[in-house]
Amino acid sequence: MAKLTLFWTDGLFFGLLLAMVLGLWRMSRREHFRRPWRSVSGSRSAVISATVLTVYLLIGILDSVHFYPAADRSGAGQFKTEALSLLDWWASPLRSRVEKTYSAPLAVRGYARETVTGADGTQRWSFPRLQYGGAHLQDPERDWLGDVVATGLLGMAKGGLLGIGLVALVALLRARRRRVPWRDGLAVLRDEPGPSAWRWALATLLAIALLGGASAELSLKYHVFGTDKVGEDVLFQCLKSIRTGLLIGTLTTFVTLPLALLLGIAAGYYRGWVDDVIQYLYTTLNSIPGVLLIAASMLLMQAYIARHESEFASLALRADFRLLFLCLILGLTSWTGLCRLLRAETLKLREMEYIQAARALGVWQGTILLRHIVPNVFHLVLISVTLDFSSLVLAEAVLSYINIGVDPATESWGNMINGARLEMARDPVVWWSLSAAFVFMFGLVLAANLFADAVRDAFDPRRVE
Repeated sequence: MAKLTLFWTDGLFFGLLLAMVLGLWRMSRREHFRRPWRSVSGSRSAVISATVLTVYLLIGILDSVHFYPAADRSGAGQFKTEALSLLDWWASPLRSRVEKTYSAPLAVRGYARETVTGADGTQRWSFPRLQYGGAHLQDPERDWLGDVVATGLLGMAKGGLLGIGLVALVALLRARRRRVPWRDGLAVLRDEPGPSAWRWALATLLAIALLGGASAELSLKYHVFGTDKVGEDVLFQCLKSIRTGLLIGTLTTFVTLPLALLLGIAAGYYRGWVDDVIQYLYTTLNSIPGVLLIAASMLLMQAYIARHESEFASLALRADFRLLFLCLILGLTSWTGLCRLLRAETLKLREMEYIQAARALGVWQGTILLRHIVPNVFHLVLISVTLDFSSLVLAEAVLSYINIGVDPATESWGNMINGARLEMARDPVVWWSLSAAFVFMFGLVLAANLFADAVRDAFDPRRVE
């Protein structure tokens, strides 16, 4: 028994996802939008990147559904004060198995020597056995390598079965759509004319299933990416950090898009004193160093929390409010570039013949803006949003590195990199926290950049085919 709860960031995140789904549905009904999206689906790199982004998004959704677990099995109506997510519940073995301190990836012993008492009562200065990592091994020096290989292959087999089942399901659906026998579904996928998005997407999913299956099976017996200073699993931290990166990259658009659309189109269409005021506004904002503005805003936010402690009874609420406030500040400091771009495009569009004809016929200016201006600048909005996503994810890592980013209690790649500063100075070096954060962040940013390049090429009207 559990009680669902909704954080501010959860509600905004699901609201944005719903808006994206509705937007894609509206675009699928119009040919001038379907044509460039078909071009995107014909790009191998775009399809692979979209599949990787979808996997990241699914993990972020699992981590955004929060609930309060029951305090005990018999206490009806009694719930714990710490909110968990579906990802926390699913990855509970990773969350609960905490070692004493550092341990290397797939290790069975600690990373630092200490006094160890043997079975015969003698003490020696050695590396102690981990409490959970490889605890099932009787003789780790002899059995470790074989057990890791066997466990990894078993996990790959389970992941491969899951991937094959998904491929079979998609083949069945495609066969039904083509109205052919279900036995010919794989042949339909194989022989489909032209560049098929399904083939590349399914191949990518199969590869992710193999890798994820091996990692999941190994994580039941070992710490795949090792543990940090307080013994927490680094793989679990990387998975939890996905939600933070996605929220920073998506929720910021809630602030960026309305400001950029409203002010950019108004400046370009009305010109005159309206244009002067808006230009003065974003020129002044651009003259202020962004890092200093964000740092001052975060200090004001911390002062507000200190004065209203009763409103933030738990660390989770405090961390969620800080994350939401960071998205707000990033949005307020990153709308100027898109606003300037929309202003220039609107200046050109307002002089087009069909706009002049609509104004001469006395069409209401709001109708002109909604029916003629906004649809013709939408490709710039889409391109800008996809290109800015990766830069916002990297911005969170930089801001957390200098201690003005998300709350230290929030799992993020920036906090992991910030914590790795002292670890890199140890002897021997503790390298896995930084490496794991880099791998996960690199995968998200690279996929976002490749997908953004394909979207830009498809929607740019100046591109010559």
